Amino acid sequence: MKYIVIIGDGMADRPLDELGGKTPLQAAFTPNMDKLACEGIIGRVRTIPEGFHPGSDVANLSVLGYDPRKFYTGRASLEAASIGVELKDADVAYRCNLVTLKFNKDKTQAVMEDYSGGHISTEEAGILINDINRELGAAQIKFYRGVSYRHLMVWSGGKADVECTPPHDIIGRDIADYLPVGSGEETLKELMMDSVDVLESHCINKERISKGKNPANSIWLWGQGKKPGLSKFREKYSVEGAMVSAVDLTKGLGIYAGFKILQVPGVTGWLDTNYVGKAEAALTALKEVDFVYIHVEAPDEAGHSGNYKNKIKAIEDFDALVVGTVMRGIKSFDEFRILLMP
Repeated sequence: MKYIVIIGDGMADRPLDELGGKTPLQAAFTPNMDKLACEGIIGRVRTIPEGFHPGSDVANLSVLGYDPRKFYTGRASLEAASIGVELKDADVAYRCNLVTLKFNKDKTQAVMEDYSGGHISTEEAGILINDINRELGAAQIKFYRGVSYRHLMVWSGGKADVECTPPHDIIGRDIADYLPVGSGEETLKELMMDSVDVLESHCINKERISKGKNPANSIWLWGQGKKPGLSKFREKYSVEGAMVSAVDLTKGLGIYAGFKILQVPGVTGWLDTNYVGKAEAALTALKEVDFVYIHVEAPDEAGHSGNYKNKIKAIEDFDALVVGTVMRGIKSFDEFRILLMP
């Protein structure tokens, strides 16, 4: 038996007046998902336990059969595995977003304008993070490059019992109400504010502004956690697995679970990702393993940006290029099961 899980991360949403009371998923043209719904079994499942923030980290843990109440230690600790950072027991990992802050004239107030720094490229971001690490890193604090706006800070001997806010939850709001609160808050706030001095006048950002793009003029620290203790997926279910994803969060989860991580050129986690390549890589992997997990980030990114048109496009591309490709290719196997989730 071959098993394939397809996640259109963030496809679910609320009804919108602009869509006549429909959700983006209802409004999108999705013939392949419609076919699965008509010919398969539809069900509901709670992936976010009570008391947990509804995020991709908790939800993907649940979908893979790891109870977040037992295994969840924080988003950034999962992402660390994906970028090759091995956490020690005393280390606390923080997600380090490159963001766009909009300041008033005397810089006494700042608003979160863009949680992604204008979806900055990985190449540009790598230069910025290297400079941040050179200027702000220390013996106990190191910054590591990730993908696009998603990076990592590791604080050796740091504190995990601090409340930090995801930047995509506070678009258009004054950041003063959402700065870290708890153990180590002063260090975290100082790093975030000092990063503005490093980034605001950086040549990368000057060039971005000249092209009409949002500058990545600050870092934002959140999603902290320590090294998780996940058991291997094959030990739990006696099945060898593989994963294809563009984002470090799910790739890191796959690494801790013992999956083979499939490398696909052109995967970005955005609207321009290589949808077909992901589906084809998954089908090829099923010749060697019995379980493949396909994670597509684009609908979630569009939702965080508040752009329902982009979200509909992401859903339609997901349906046509991922779901459609899988449905055609999976027929080459004698026995198979497909699970599709938003």
